[in-house]
Amino acid sequence: MTQEDIIKEIGSLPPEGQRQVIDFIAFMRQRYSRSPLTEKTVVDLRSEAFIGMWRDREDLADSSEWVRRVRQSEWAQ
Repeated sequence: MTQEDIIKEIGSLPPEGQRQVIDFIAFMRQRYSRSPLTEKTVVDLRSEAFIGMWRDREDLADSSEWVRRVRQSEWAQ
């Protein structure tokens, strides 16, 4: 089907059908106009404020032990 055929087919539709085709074209244009992300954004986590915020907490020196203690205190009946 050529572009001319498509235009004729659209023209043969009732006004409501033509509006729906126009809406669909607008939808498709919006859907495919987004540019794909081609480059990953690299963030230097060392510069983020949350990195190291618990470095002075002695109770977190051994994270496995800390989790074990929390689970025991929360799950003990």
